Amino acid sequence: MSHLIKSLNQLQLIFVLRLAAIIIQVSLILFVNLVLQYQLPWTPLVAVIVTELLFTLICWYYYRSRVNTDNLSIFIQSIADIIFLSLLLYFSGGATNAFVSLLLIPIAIAAVTLSNTQLLVVALGAITSYSLLLWQLPMSVMHGNMQGHFIGMWINFLFSTLVVALVVGKMARGISQRERALAKYKEELLKQEQVMALGVASAQVTHQLATPVATVQLLADELMEEQPGHSLLIDMQQQLSRCRESIASFRKLSFDIKEQTLSKISCAELLQQIQAHIALNYPDIEIIGQLIESSEDSNVQNVTYLQADASLLPAIINLINNAIRATRNNLSRQIELSWQLVDGYWQLSIHDFGAGFTLSKLAELGVKPVDSQQGLGMAVFLSYATLERLGGKLRLTNHQSGGALVTVTLPVVADNGNDK
Repeated sequence: MSHLIKSLNQLQLIFVLRLAAIIIQVSLILFVNLVLQYQLPWTPLVAVIVTELLFTLICWYYYRSRVNTDNLSIFIQSIADIIFLSLLLYFSGGATNAFVSLLLIPIAIAAVTLSNTQLLVVALGAITSYSLLLWQLPMSVMHGNMQGHFIGMWINFLFSTLVVALVVGKMARGISQRERALAKYKEELLKQEQVMALGVASAQVTHQLATPVATVQLLADELMEEQPGHSLLIDMQQQLSRCRESIASFRKLSFDIKEQTLSKISCAELLQQIQAHIALNYPDIEIIGQLIESSEDSNVQNVTYLQADASLLPAIINLINNAIRATRNNLSRQIELSWQLVDGYWQLSIHDFGAGFTLSKLAELGVKPVDSQQGLGMAVFLSYATLERLGGKLRLTNHQSGGALVTVTLPVVADNGNDK
């Protein structure tokens, strides 16, 4: 039985509880009429129970295929419970019925599952129902000091409603917040473990590449001595030089990340490095948009600084490489780069002219490494982790005019004239 309850969602659990309540209601009506010989109005009570049963079965059929339920559905069910219970109480003694306190159950469910506004409506509904039941009592019942007694019952019900709504609601929200924080913490730990595993693998590959690159460099130097000025050897020297620089940069990057070394970099310097990378590696790509278009923009960027380490530039370069790859795949030779300052944050927008993101990719990119023919899943994941570690954000969307739009957001720091 416990396994069955655990497998149900909140709405299905409400349906199960209501079905159990219907069985209890029928049993109590039969017991009161047949055993206690107390005549209750059969027709209205049976009509209410049948309506309640039909409503429950229809709702069960409607929500049967839904895994997750929204607050509005639970809110509707809570109001329905108050209405059905109020009708049953009205035809079986009203406020004098011993089971009138069951009106607190929908409030308890609402306190655990619903928002503050919806909880307030449910609580007011239960209080209104109890007040009307008390108001509808015949005058013959109000003999002696019973009027004071019923007023005391109403005050007691009001106090109980406030306690359930406020105390239980606050405790439930506190538990929910802790669970969300714990889930987010576990997700961050998993992400950091994945990044660490990738970093270890990259370090091993870089270490293994250093020896063959050095060997090829020696062979290239010997060939250059034999045939100086040969065009192929010059190209080989240039490519080997890039390999050595990349290996040295990766070693420095690993050391900076390990030592958590942060330094300030001006936005103008960062953009110049990005432009130099594109000009060197993708000479056929045309950059459009606003980067450094006027002396005023240049001055603003020169006095705008970011707090970062050596991993920032590779993280942005990864995103630009993906944008260029997507643009080329769509037979285009342009990418749009622009920047702006918004509320103390520097935003760099990268707009490619490719096919854009699918909805499934948007849901996965940056959250975890994903398979991709273009390799963008791993690059975006690493860039996302880097920017998050530096206090920034990465937003992936589709541009309204076509293609993908990647927005990098980083906090701006004040220039105090110290480190750079």
